[in-house]
Amino acid sequence: MTKQPKANRGPSAGPENRRALVAAAREIFGARGADAPLSAVAKRAGVGQGSLYRHFPDRVALAAAVFDENIGELEQLLAGDESGVFELLDGVAEQAAASASLFEMVVAHRHDSSLAHLDARIRDLAERMLRNDRSRGTLSASVDVDDVLLAVFMMASVLARTSESERGSVQERARAMFRAAFVAS
Repeated sequence: MTKQPKANRGPSAGPENRRALVAAAREIFGARGADAPLSAVAKRAGVGQGSLYRHFPDRVALAAAVFDENIGELEQLLAGDESGVFELLDGVAEQAAASASLFEMVVAHRHDSSLAHLDARIRDLAERMLRNDRSRGTLSASVDVDDVLLAVFMMASVLARTSESERGSVQERARAMFRAAFVAS
């Protein structure tokens, strides 16, 4: 019995294929590292490699799409005035643990034009968290958005390189360090 090829659904399948590719990239890169074959991503998504390359011309563009979703998740999680800088750091810590290899790839290609919009989105989110904390008087007036972004980058970098068994304690130590540096006295 031969397998029947999937029917080509045409352009209407594009958005669904893109979502499947991003989800597959998150899973495959998380399990096998950023150097995992793109063919494995396409196979996991249930699409051909041609579809993968129509949506994402290279590995960096695919990583950017995963991080775009990560930032979207952070934006939803941190919607409202009750969230602040430490909730942002906690959200980044969770994502860094799940996307360690992708984080390393994005850092290595940080000057790639396909990643530029990510900087703007995370900066906007950090500025909003800083404003929320400032309105409550919970952060030192000397803390600025670049300090928050440095903390985000440091937290993600360290956790991406930390073994799963040690992540919790490292995250708590980093959080305590940032709290001591950032909190208004």
